[in-house]
Amino acid sequence: MMTRRITQLLIGLAMYGVSLAMFIRAGLGLDPWDVFHQGVAGKIGWSIGTVVVVVSFLVLLLWIPLRQMPGFGTLANAVLVGVFADIGLALIPVFSHLGGQIAMLVGAVVLNGIASACYIGARLGPGARDGLMTGLARRTGWSVRLSRTLIEVVVLGVGWLLGGSVGVGTVVYALAIGPVVQLLLPMFTVPAKAPQSAPEEVLAGP
Repeated sequence: MMTRRITQLLIGLAMYGVSLAMFIRAGLGLDPWDVFHQGVAGKIGWSIGTVVVVVSFLVLLLWIPLRQMPGFGTLANAVLVGVFADIGLALIPVFSHLGGQIAMLVGAVVLNGIASACYIGARLGPGARDGLMTGLARRTGWSVRLSRTLIEVVVLGVGWLLGGSVGVGTVVYALAIGPVVQLLLPMFTVPAKAPQSAPEEVLAGP
């Protein structure tokens, strides 16, 4: 079971990085955090993948006062998404016509949804940004939705001021990613280990 979880996690994170590259190549707008990443990258001259990695570890520092503990998946997320984003950008061409841009955007949303379901379903620790959201909610008593909204409004605003890409893709992502992940998550969630006291017929499987 652990082999499956780790494999699923790594594949999911690789797909997540590639989906980020697809959003960028679509040129129709990014999700809030990646608007911020792109804005920072444009200002300091780093690749967006490098910015994603550095920001991930900086966000993890904010876990300390929130008393959050990273898991293996958290650390893998912090490194691999940025690495595969840069790989994707090196391989995926820029689309100059609207039809190709729309197709790339749709593909990015679907791949991002699959990737999210994979790494969340592996149950090896949340990403740095997700952990910040849940930690803030736990420490303040705010709802997770309010915590996420406040964080993403801030990073979106800062990213836009820095020159990050905000557009129809930003709206499409905000509206579509939740339902897509909710639909796919049951397919990719690795079940918890059955208790040792369970009857033999319950433990039996393919």
